[in-house]
Amino acid sequence: MCTTVIVGDKASFDGSFLMARSADSSSLKAQHFVIHPAKDYPEGSMYRTKEHDGATDFSYPHPAHAMRYTTVPNWKTGLHGAVGFNSAGLGITGTESIFARDDALAIDPYNKETGITEDDILDVLLPRCQTAREAVALLGKIIETQGAGEGFGVGFADDKELWYLETGTGHQWMAQKTPSDVYFASGNQGRLRFFDPDDENCMGSPTLIEFAIKNGFYNPSEGKFDFAAAYTRNDERDRIYNDPRVWMMQKILNPSLEQKVADGRNFDVYLKPEQPVTLQNLKDIMRNHFQGYAHDPYSSGLNGSEPWRPVSVFRTYESHILQVRPWLPRAIGDVIYLAFGMSCLSCFMPFYQGLDHVPEHFGLGTDQADDKSIYWKFRKVQTLAMTNFPLLAPLVQAKFAAHEKVMTEKQVAFEEGFVKLYSTDEKAAMNLLQTFNESLFSETEKVIDSLMNEMFTVLTQTIEKENFFANRKMKD
Repeated sequence: MCTTVIVGDKASFDGSFLMARSADSSSLKAQHFVIHPAKDYPEGSMYRTKEHDGATDFSYPHPAHAMRYTTVPNWKTGLHGAVGFNSAGLGITGTESIFARDDALAIDPYNKETGITEDDILDVLLPRCQTAREAVALLGKIIETQGAGEGFGVGFADDKELWYLETGTGHQWMAQKTPSDVYFASGNQGRLRFFDPDDENCMGSPTLIEFAIKNGFYNPSEGKFDFAAAYTRNDERDRIYNDPRVWMMQKILNPSLEQKVADGRNFDVYLKPEQPVTLQNLKDIMRNHFQGYAHDPYSSGLNGSEPWRPVSVFRTYESHILQVRPWLPRAIGDVIYLAFGMSCLSCFMPFYQGLDHVPEHFGLGTDQADDKSIYWKFRKVQTLAMTNFPLLAPLVQAKFAAHEKVMTEKQVAFEEGFVKLYSTDEKAAMNLLQTFNESLFSETEKVIDSLMNEMFTVLTQTIEKENFFANRKMKD
């Protein structure tokens, strides 16, 4: 269960393409950052999900020449890569779990035996696809021929375009290019609406409209074909689980917008933001838990029965922001800002596309707490803070906010130096990138260590005050 925001280049603060998403399942699902090197495969070699204990028995041919790419998979299978860039500059975030209407699925069900799922998407597309449009078309073809094993939405970015694809039923899908001057926000529901097969900015399965007409999900006499109306679930579950998140995201980026949460099906798919969207805006969205509203489940003490599901939940195992800046060398122009664990109690660290390697413990971590993995370093901070959110969360948030500000200032200086050096000595520039990025990782871990000590100090003082059992002279 996830939350997604996509921002066109003319809607962003600096002309970059932006995509953000949280990934939510289990707080015990440790995440790794993995760099997959370029690789040649023999003819007939196959990618097989089952070999990694994946969700289905999906298989697909390996490319003869696989490009280098990155993913953030879960610890157990090494699958469900979540987010990554390849060496061609294609970035993908996936997936947003979405739900088709039950009567449509009864006719064209998900292929839960051999269909493609979120486990596979990045590991199939990133090694071989050069552009967002190419990746959308390939994923669509796989859905048509092999079927989707579940409902999902996927975001695609390159240095020219942003796309978003949603499944309908097991073999039906739609994708749309995000207009450059708007943003798109989604929370576990199909959001794409009007599909025009003659529009080059739309793609979809060949029988998308025909299937809907044949089975009574669309009547052409009633107007334009509406993908969400024809294929997507829309009932009381969406009113409290999905719609409030979309309402909140649109409120953050369009503060003057007045709309009722219960009217979620009619929220605009695309909106022009009132101010250019910044990286900080997207961090704030990923960290949002309805703070300042009556539906905040944390700030006044934990309320696990709150009916509105916030963006930031404890079981978020990572959230990320992809940024594409076409005017810069790709090594620094493509960046993933990654926050391990619960977003509102985590820190977004930048991972430049040109990274040659990451620290070993960024690839460690299981479903058992440890003292080495970067995932569990963050998760321990979050778990401790959640024992007294009103007292401890402000400490965590203030320290991570200050650290992110320092990192941003250092990035500006580093990127200026990198561009100058890259034009004369590419190798030296790439060495500089590696050293700089690793230094940010190291500094972040020092902040984590400091936070743990500060929180334990505060908790010790608090517990002592509440359980002092003093004698009448208050001395011992």
